Amino acid sequence: MTKIDPIIAVKDVEASSKWYRSVFGCRSMHGGNEFDILVSKNDEVLLCLHKWGAHDHPTMTNPSVTPGNGLILYFRTENMDIIRQNVKKIDGSIEKDIHINPNSTKKEFSLRDPDGYYLTITEFHKYEDIP
Repeated sequence: MTKIDPIIAVKDVEASSKWYRSVFGCRSMHGGNEFDILVSKNDEVLLCLHKWGAHDHPTMTNPSVTPGNGLILYFRTENMDIIRQNVKKIDGSIEKDIHINPNSTKKEFSLRDPDGYYLTITEFHKYEDIP
């Protein structure tokens, strides 16, 4: 089995962790000010947060680069409406509100996290269901 655990570099791990937990209802499995692992209710890794400059990772040394250039954090979920309500509660930065994606034919919305990463939240689907 192969799985991917996405890791993004952030300015403030604890603040970003709090933001993601507020939006997704996930929990912290690691905690700390340099690294955190966020997991779903089923203990699936959702996202890892890494402090810029910590641990000498070559792609996480320069916090002045545009965060997430070339990256979309794409979340397929059965809880899209709840997540959208959570974003509203914390006054999140919505880029495009709920709409039907003409390619996937699924409902989705997009927003930015506190570090500027672009997230798309879509209703859960299997890729074989995409026309």
